[in-house]
Amino acid sequence: MGKIQSKFVDVSGQATHYLETGSGAPVVLIHGGGAGADSWGNWKDCLPLLGERFRVLAMDMIGFGKSAKPAPGTYDYGQAQRNRHLAGFIEAIGLGAASLIGNSMGGATALGVAITRPELVQKLVLMGSAGIAVSNPDPGPIKTLAGYDYTQEGMRRLVSVLTGPNYRADDETVKYRYELTMQPGAREALQAIGQATRSAGLAYRDDEVKSVKTPTLVVGGKRDAIAILARTYKFLELIPNSWGFVLPHCGHWVMVESPKEFCSVTGAFLGGDMFAAP
Repeated sequence: MGKIQSKFVDVSGQATHYLETGSGAPVVLIHGGGAGADSWGNWKDCLPLLGERFRVLAMDMIGFGKSAKPAPGTYDYGQAQRNRHLAGFIEAIGLGAASLIGNSMGGATALGVAITRPELVQKLVLMGSAGIAVSNPDPGPIKTLAGYDYTQEGMRRLVSVLTGPNYRADDETVKYRYELTMQPGAREALQAIGQATRSAGLAYRDDEVKSVKTPTLVVGGKRDAIAILARTYKFLELIPNSWGFVLPHCGHWVMVESPKEFCSVTGAFLGGDMFAAP
């Protein structure tokens, strides 16, 4: 595996940042939508592991990380636009059909491309994914995420909700995510994303999800307070060619909390070592 390179590509007029490493079949990693999310913070431990076998590209969605943060009045921050942006990214890089790994809102985005542009998706991994209307009946965790107050202590509270009981973020991780939310335009973009999500949601119709024929691995954390296990099981019920993997003690960030286990299983799935389609 080579070094991790930081690159930019223009996608429909928007500067899109991504990290790239490795060689082989292309795999695109899509981070979640929480405050302070980006490609490095969410995938830094997975990039070298998956890069041993694949050409790995971890993209910053619009409004996050080093990607463009257009003013909300000039840009649509809804889910359909995120789907179009991811499809445009795949085409701009010239990947052909790529495998997609998406976490949370990034999972909903990967799933959206599998629904609308299936020719661009070789295999699909949904981890703690949004995309169907199954939620935690306890509103507390979502309220904590929505109530982020743009302080480092607020970021620590947010991270604690997103992770399992055995994980504690170090000060560097908390500071890194907090500082991303202080970037020019970041707060406005996050607020626009939140408003669009409250208005239109992140869920597709059941028949749209059922239409996905792409081989799909659904990964969940047993202690995920956001994408609860009932959602993981519902994905498995709806997607015909799907397999499931649930990790104990993990929350919403399986790739951060258990990167070796996550990359071992996803690598086997993407590489065809197991999970042969019937």
